[in-house]
Amino acid sequence: MTELALITLASLLAGCIDAIVGGGGLILVPALFATYPTATPATLFGTNKGAAIWGTMLAAWRYARRVELRWGTWLPAIGAALAGSLLGAWAVTTIDARPLRIALPFVLLALLLYTLARKDMGQSHAPRHAPGRERLLACLVGLAIGFYDGLFGPGTGSFFVFLFVRLLGFDFLHASAAAKLMNTATNASALALFAATGNIWWGVALLLAAANMVGSVIGTHLALKKGAGFVRWVFIGVVALLIGKTGLDAWRLI
Repeated sequence: MTELALITLASLLAGCIDAIVGGGGLILVPALFATYPTATPATLFGTNKGAAIWGTMLAAWRYARRVELRWGTWLPAIGAALAGSLLGAWAVTTIDARPLRIALPFVLLALLLYTLARKDMGQSHAPRHAPGRERLLACLVGLAIGFYDGLFGPGTGSFFVFLFVRLLGFDFLHASAAAKLMNTATNASALALFAATGNIWWGVALLLAAANMVGSVIGTHLALKKGAGFVRWVFIGVVALLIGKTGLDAWRLI
């Protein structure tokens, strides 16, 4: 019961962080691996997705009620992200992801340094493209990062947020709202794959999902109340943690 309470608390915290800027897997996945060291990785990843998707969907819904987004842009982009995720999942069987795992911490470090250097980036919401061009760019980002999520995955939410800020001119709050929509699509794809192969502990996943949704409500409330500047600093913190985690993973591969 103590172990179950700990992973439930981890799921709540993961839901909070994930709702603000993504990266909840940094908390819940290690907690699951520590609690169930003899379980197969696929089952733990599947259980994580079975819990996290509900918090992500709830965050997407709450953002959509409060943050103005062009649905003509994001509905096609969600479809592109879903297609990219499915392609990435298929590519896992044919592509060696080891070079990507080694390069990832360096990519994240460049992203972090750029964000720190551009202190005004993402502070104001000023979409810079006409609807048609914005839709095209959002679809291309959805396809590319969706493919990455299906192939490998760590940092997906952070990549979505950064690219929406950098390419579309969004502030961090609007970028995070859009990223939640895209993450819901890519998570649904992964969840369907794990469910089809029987790699989800549904009893545990449903308990963790309830906690994740509570965390999601807290996270979206903080983000909406405190605004883009707060989201930016949470983004910087999450990316820094990702650099540490992926850097350690890459070191083990060299």
